[in-house]
Amino acid sequence: MKKTFFMLMVLAFSNALAAHSGPNFEASDIFKTLGKGDKVAILMVHFGTTHADTRALTIDAINEKVKEEFPNVEFCEAYTSRIVVKRLGERGIQKMNASQALEQLKAEGYTHILIQATCIIDGVEMEALNNEVDQMRSSFKEIRIGDPLLYSPHDYENVIEVLAQKKDTSTAYIWIGHGTYDSSTAQYAMLDYMLKSKGYNNYFVATIEGYPEFDDVLMRLNSMKAKKVVLVPFLFVAGEHAKNDIAEDWKSDLEEKGFAVDVHMEGLGQNPAIQDLFISHLKFISHHRKIGIMKKKAIYEVTGEKMK
Repeated sequence: MKKTFFMLMVLAFSNALAAHSGPNFEASDIFKTLGKGDKVAILMVHFGTTHADTRALTIDAINEKVKEEFPNVEFCEAYTSRIVVKRLGERGIQKMNASQALEQLKAEGYTHILIQATCIIDGVEMEALNNEVDQMRSSFKEIRIGDPLLYSPHDYENVIEVLAQKKDTSTAYIWIGHGTYDSSTAQYAMLDYMLKSKGYNNYFVATIEGYPEFDDVLMRLNSMKAKKVVLVPFLFVAGEHAKNDIAEDWKSDLEEKGFAVDVHMEGLGQNPAIQDLFISHLKFISHHRKIGIMKKKAIYEVTGEKMK
């Protein structure tokens, strides 16, 4: 029996919460830790986009859903891309980066901050965000940051559960992410591996600026003897990269190789179940505090054992 969309979202949400259990977190409801005069705010952080059409369907959509899930909590938004912030500013659309947003929240008297980024992998954008937050930590009593879409193995399973379907096995589906120049690009290869391990042999993961590359996927398409290909932006928004790199460059290059190519022009952020996975990470950190590796090592030093 096919799962209904509702059942799929419930399963994804439940698995997302389960993904973070274990010794890396301790139960701590941030709302129950507040003292007199303390205030909590949520900061949603996005890479950003200059394309208004996809922004409304992705960034704005998840922002509104977060406000609905946390109706009595102050909401704030930030973009990590300085280029996007600059270009939007030239159009009269003002957006803050994470440091500016935190400075504003500090000035408004907020003491506890929950941050959730709509990053896909734990890559350079998450690294930059963590660095910005570290510079501001002393200004607040507590700041917690939720995981990106793909972090724990359960996160990968949840995304596959939401996006992959075992039908039309003669068609090749290529999820194309942004990619990155450092070791975190291996996360795309991990997703590809897990797809295959679950029997999705006609699904492939590729990147625009990382590994796996176009030629890697082309070789596998030829081995599969595929005739039809569907390109799927594995990006939160379907903006510059989706419209230019994927819908134009990748499509035309594959068509020149003899493939019939369709493009699923939709950002991941348009998918309600993907939105819910991000929000489940936010909900989790509102009730749990991450235990740093040095704190764990200090415990091991005393006990000689792992934490239970």
